[in-house]
Amino acid sequence: MYHLTALVTLLAILVYFYSSILVSRARGTFGVKLPAISGNPDFERVFRAQMNTLEWLPIFLPSLWLFAIYISDGIAAAIGLVWVAGRILYVLGYARAVKDRSLGFAIQALATIALWVGAFGAIVWRLVQG
Repeated sequence: MYHLTALVTLLAILVYFYSSILVSRARGTFGVKLPAISGNPDFERVFRAQMNTLEWLPIFLPSLWLFAIYISDGIAAAIGLVWVAGRILYVLGYARAVKDRSLGFAIQALATIALWVGAFGAIVWRLVQG
């Protein structure tokens, strides 16, 4: 069973949901009416943080699950928690200032790379071993 990876998956989705709430709040705060997605730089940073999170989910989630299946549920979940923490730092940092997004982005990117490389390596290893 993959209970730990499932919990991290739900946390990752919660982070995305939270970023959506921040966008909704920013619309009101900065007066950006639907369907607009530009016009106020403060709003645009919040919106881009949400969109970037959405862009990374299809890279992160399959890598997380393949790592869990082929290597370890516990290790996948631990690395996944690093991704969640990085994403939180990214979303909150980007909302403050463009320069404040870098640390969170680097953390989540490295976590994703570790999951992808680990999963890829384990799959190739199993294929080679027969």
